[in-house]
Formats: sequence, C-alpha cells, structure tokens
Amino acid sequence: MNIDLARKKGDVFSGNGKSSDFNDVFESIREELDEHRESINDSTIEIQANYEYSCRIEAKLDKLAERIDQLQMFMQKYGFKIVQEAKYDCKPLTNKEQEVFLLLYTLEEKGPVTYDDISRRSGLTAELISEYVTNMIEKGVPVLKRYIHNKVYLKLDPDFKKVQAKENILKISQTIIPNLFKKY
Repeated sequence: MNIDLARKKGDVFSGNGKSSDFNDVFESIREELDEHRESINDSTIEIQANYEYSCRIEAKLDKLAERIDQLQMFMQKYGFKIVQEAKYDCKPLTNKEQEVFLLLYTLEEKGPVTYDDISRRSGLTAELISEYVTNMIEKGVPVLKRYIHNKVYLKLDPDFKKVQAKENILKISQTIIPNLFKKY
C-alpha cells in the first residue's frame, strides 16, 4: 500500500512529517478505497442482473412446462395416449436405506422433513441419517434438498413418488414395513 511510500518520504508516522504528507497518504488511501467500493458496486450490479436474468429464464421454463401439460391434456382428450417412460434407474437399497426412504416417504406428507425428524422416528443419529440419504441419492433416488437457515429439508421428487407408489421401483421389502412402524 502507499503507507510504505509515506514512510520513505520522511517517516511520516514518527512525527517528523508534515501535515501535507499525512494528507497525501490519506488521500491516496481514500482513492484506493473508492476504487474498491466502485468495483464492489459493479460486481453487485452484475450479480443482480444475472439473478434477474435467471428469474426470467425460470419463468419462461415454467410457462413452457405449463403449455406442454396443456398440449398433453388436449391430446389425451382426443384419444392420444401419452406414454412416459420410467426415467429412474435406481440401484438396490440396503435395509436401513429402505427404512430411511419409507420414513421420508411417509413423513413428507406433512411437509418437508429434516434429518432430525427421521432420526426421532428411526432411533438413528441425524449424522447416520444424513449418510443414508447421501447413499440413496448416489444410488439414483431423487431426494430434493433445500437449505433454509443452514438447516437441510428433504423431500422426494413428486414424479418419482408417484412412480414408486405404482411400480415399487426400489423393490422395498414388505418385511421392513411392519418392523419400521412396530418400533414406535
């Protein structure tokens, strides 16, 4: 910074300097701070513009999805069948992962679920639940995570949930269900 320059000009900080030297040093510091402030303001403006642009794109995507839904309903009205292929390729879950999945599946009927919610129902620690959820995601289960005030809220993808209910993609063992709800 320019403080070293001021020291070379006459050791301003030891009391040997003149007030004009102080003014020069402070003026140069003020100029540098003004440049930094302008740079931060420019960055903030750019971030805001990008955010607004992404919001416009998201709104357009929502409208497009709505129009596609309308087209599908129109086509179904006139006898066309809309065939949707299962787009979920999930690897088999362990028994504990199946338990965590079932708890998430049932608890989310009341709204988003936290690791603590599943932990209380399962008797497992929240950290262990977090690991199981991560394993489930890695195995292809579409668990949606939302962070609100540094807390994780979980939810299953609604389309996946419908397909799971119809086709049991995950091959949930029927023996787990009684055991899961017998504990509590």
